[in-house]
Amino acid sequence: MIVLLSNDDGIHAPGLKALAESLQELGDLYIVAPDRERSATGHGITVHRPLRLETVSIPGIKAMAWAVDGTPADCVKLAVEDLLPNPPAVVVAGINQGPNLGTDVLYSGTVSAAIEGIINGFPALAISLTSYGSHDFTSAAEVARKVVNLAMQKGLPRGTLLNINVPAAKPRGIRFTRLGNRRYVNIFHKRTDPRGRIYYWMAGEPLDLEENGDDTDVQAIKQNFISITPIQLDLTDYQSLQILRQQWGEITFTF
Repeated sequence: MIVLLSNDDGIHAPGLKALAESLQELGDLYIVAPDRERSATGHGITVHRPLRLETVSIPGIKAMAWAVDGTPADCVKLAVEDLLPNPPAVVVAGINQGPNLGTDVLYSGTVSAAIEGIINGFPALAISLTSYGSHDFTSAAEVARKVVNLAMQKGLPRGTLLNINVPAAKPRGIRFTRLGNRRYVNIFHKRTDPRGRIYYWMAGEPLDLEENGDDTDVQAIKQNFISITPIQLDLTDYQSLQILRQQWGEITFTF
């Protein structure tokens, strides 16, 4: 079977290599990733210029690999539409350096690579190590291998990806979770350059919210559990849809 890997930290990121090492015995490995870091690009795609790519050799990894001068979504789209000889059995994005918790998934290039997989009808996973300081991907890579095996054996609901976050310390266990709410404070640092012009540097720190209960990915990581959250492509709020149909009724506009 074909296993397609991508990420947003770039083709030479240590997390991607660790992921490839853990999965290369599962099938024919193909890697299509950005040529440089593309974190927080969300699901952007490149439409106003051509995409260029080059083959890459990753030491110790038996795989066909390409570096693309585009976004993570570009990489997966290009892979499934042109580069792969056959459709992938699974798309795996990661291992991301840093958490992808709660509302982070809306900005994450790694999660967007997995989303592009399910858009094209393939099972997909995104996996992150929830630390910027630790570069030990051993646990995250092992979790990725086990979850991919389970996904291939038991299947995943169509249109659903698994967003996996692994703590840097030894995990206490695994929780199936819902997305929490990650809100940030002190987002912009206002500064002045040497020529007196004002510029802004986006940063910010996560704010603890009471609504992040024990069933959320945010709280699971705080308690040192691995978090596995199913994310669906359909963003429709069906409860609100029903309310609108019942309470608003038929709407007539005159144009």
